[in-house]
Amino acid sequence: MSLPVPTGTFRWTETPAGPALVCEALTPYAAHLFTTRRWKLGSAASADSADGWREVAAAMDVDGGDLVRVHQVHGKSVVVVRRRGSGESRPGPEPGLPDADILLTRDPAVALAVQSADCVPILIADRKSGAVAAAHAGWRGLAAGAPLAAVEALAREFGTRPEDLIAAVGPSIGAARYEVDTAVLSRFQQNGFSIEHIGRWFYDGERPDHWYFDGSQSAHDQLAVAGIPRAQVHVARLCTATHTDLLCSYRREGRASGRMAAAIRARG
Repeated sequence: MSLPVPTGTFRWTETPAGPALVCEALTPYAAHLFTTRRWKLGSAASADSADGWREVAAAMDVDGGDLVRVHQVHGKSVVVVRRRGSGESRPGPEPGLPDADILLTRDPAVALAVQSADCVPILIADRKSGAVAAAHAGWRGLAAGAPLAAVEALAREFGTRPEDLIAAVGPSIGAARYEVDTAVLSRFQQNGFSIEHIGRWFYDGERPDHWYFDGSQSAHDQLAVAGIPRAQVHVARLCTATHTDLLCSYRREGRASGRMAAAIRARG
């Protein structure tokens, strides 16, 4: 099967588990990847299985216990993973994951991972400090400002400057396949996003009081507002609901949908 062509600096790479997407602009600063349906997590039967996550850990060249995840809750809470010996506990892949949607670390001994199946996965690396972040942002997380929260947390925890960051926005559902209602639009309006931004993210839908929502554009613009130069924010522009032979889409498949992982590891 031929692979769809991503935009910008993204390219496909073949792994033992199957094809994965990487961002060339991010590669010098962090090991990373976005998985696809062909990985174990891509099957509904193993969408959150230990075997599936071990496969991701192996691809990131870490032990299973050093692939750090969270229980995603569609918000903007942050978990910071400190270096070994810092005295802080490290969340791992065992039951009881902390509720959050953003992970940060500067420890090259661990990899961070979030999962998605239409929501926007974001990977960020600091060219100077070596800190990295992984964020999961569905429409609720975008309305809450999760991309901005990730950049602010990197600055707070590691002294990161936004102009030193490289961000990769992975596959997510495209606007043409994602019609939303008034409740979604209203949340963005209530949370103070500008009329200009709302006009860039929402298009008139086919039904009254419905709009098509461009989540990857929202993520891009929020990262730019946070201070990352636009040329350093890279968006794959691959629609999960269009390329369902390769990518997972909850919108298209519902409970039958698998999941994809976005993982990142600091180079040290």
